[in-house]
Amino acid sequence: MFALAGILPSLRATTVQKLTTADMIAKSTAIVHAKVSGTRTALRGPAIYTYYQLQVIESWKAPASQTLEVAVPGGVANGLRQSVAGAPSLNVGGEYVIFLWTSPSGLTQVIGLSQGLFRVAPDAAGNLQLIRPAISDLLLDASGHVVSDQGVSMSLSDLRAQLQALGARN
Repeated sequence: MFALAGILPSLRATTVQKLTTADMIAKSTAIVHAKVSGTRTALRGPAIYTYYQLQVIESWKAPASQTLEVAVPGGVANGLRQSVAGAPSLNVGGEYVIFLWTSPSGLTQVIGLSQGLFRVAPDAAGNLQLIRPAISDLLLDASGHVVSDQGVSMSLSDLRAQLQALGARN
């Protein structure tokens, strides 16, 4: 019983609206291609956030900046653990394309939880690919019904073309 005292309640159900790439481009306040250089966790009110420091490689739809910090709900802080279903996880040294949203309070987060995070990896020919695994049982359509997700794989050059077509520039 006392072993559970150091654990904050996890969210039992996390659901978000399913977003297309065009939706994420339109709703994001920034879109970056970045490498994770560090991490820290902290309490923010009753919630724990893991903060990732990013070294920006390429930036779209935002003023150019060399570094950014993105907050992801969940983590371990002050001996307390909090998990949030659907929250993305980044690896120090990992390279990602991230669709970001900054709230009026200044907290920058990945849009749509894991939907807005794409791991960057080269394909067999050396072309950079963006990969997001399927998200299960967390996505809703506009009517509030649970929808399935197949994950996403696209080339970085295809994303650049979509960004240009939709008017998202540095």
